[in-house]
Amino acid sequence: MIPPRLARRSQAGFWLAVVLTGIGTGLAAAALTKLLELVQHRIWGGPGIDLLQGASLAPPCWHMIVLTGAGLVTGAGQLLLTKLSSGNAIDISAAIWFHAGRLPKLRTLGSATLSIVIVAMGTALGREGAPKQAGAVMADAASDGLRLKDDERRLLVACGAGAGMAAAYGVPLGGALFAVEVLRGTLSLRFVLPAMVTSLIATGVSWVFLPDAPTYEIPAYHGSLSVAAWALLAGPIVGLVSVMYVRAVALADRRKPVGWKRLVAPVVVLAALGGASIPFPELLGNGRDVAALAFSGQLAAPLLLALVVLRPAATVLCLGCGAPGGLFTPSLAFGAMLGGVLGLPWSWVWPGVPPGLFALLGGTAMIAATTQGPVSAIVLMMEMTGYARGAVVPLLVMVATATLVARTIEWRSIYDARLSNAEVRARQRLRDDPAEEQTAPRDAGTS
Repeated sequence: MIPPRLARRSQAGFWLAVVLTGIGTGLAAAALTKLLELVQHRIWGGPGIDLLQGASLAPPCWHMIVLTGAGLVTGAGQLLLTKLSSGNAIDISAAIWFHAGRLPKLRTLGSATLSIVIVAMGTALGREGAPKQAGAVMADAASDGLRLKDDERRLLVACGAGAGMAAAYGVPLGGALFAVEVLRGTLSLRFVLPAMVTSLIATGVSWVFLPDAPTYEIPAYHGSLSVAAWALLAGPIVGLVSVMYVRAVALADRRKPVGWKRLVAPVVVLAALGGASIPFPELLGNGRDVAALAFSGQLAAPLLLALVVLRPAATVLCLGCGAPGGLFTPSLAFGAMLGGVLGLPWSWVWPGVPPGLFALLGGTAMIAATTQGPVSAIVLMMEMTGYARGAVVPLLVMVATATLVARTIEWRSIYDARLSNAEVRARQRLRDDPAEEQTAPRDAGTS
């Protein structure tokens, strides 16, 4: 039995680590966001011009130059990152489940910086991966300094990663729920409070440097019987498509180039993306801009039909060529396109539903199904859009049916899909028997 004095000292050390992680993550998220804006504005236009606007106005040759350059930066950066630590890089999910939260710190921060630069240049991956990585590193460093136990470190790293998302998007509650539901795999009460405090501190710190505004501005949508009926039918379809998407992510991640191909493959793939972006500039970047257009009903039907295929293909190819980046926002954009497409025939049968509402429900359901986190997905979207109660019934119906279908067929999320085969098998055992987590392998390979 641990003496009460030592127990109180250990608890105080953990909460001090929570505070330090929140502060460090907020500062890192703000710095990475400013770097993204700096690179994007230098390449695609000045302040006030988003990537989609800049790409739409840029000459075709500029698309090829910039994306080929992004491929060169990716290849050179990946080769350099291999020198920063021995062995393979450790994914955040793998670190939490199999390495007691330990990460190769320099390599992880380097990967975060590289991903921000190439996403700003137009790579079709998410920017949220970088602040998540930075938050995880902050938590790992705080755990080292305060000598936290392995179970405390594991929780704190998840909290730090969730706080990175919270700070980047201004979503403190959604980031906290993402940390515990998606990264730790359970909405346990003992996990929720540390996650909330970490995300709250990180978001508060980031607001000193970043604007406090919703990520997406959407109209005030309202629910109806028509929308609820559509959600009941469309939810399972989104769930099925999400399974195919997760498996495509897993396949692409397993076939990443090695050796000298790390330098060649990104150049080839991203140059091809540059060519495809000439007629479809919506393919560039993390998908935030095109999702915003879909949420407000500003995408025409032919463009929706094209993007529902091209957007996820671009993301999977970028991931497969070795480019680092997140999957949250690209998955949200894919879901928005899919929801918009599924809403087209419904508008003919039962007119009156705003097209943007189909996209909003589809995007939220795709995030829920691909992350296996229905609660965090709903809260994240409410915070990111400022959307409250208008169509909450069809939203819940869509999320519940999509997640149920996806989880029945494929238990992995887009984050579990990036684990190695051995880690996938071990993760399955942990899912069936959480007590085995205490004996999971802990070969850190930290730097």
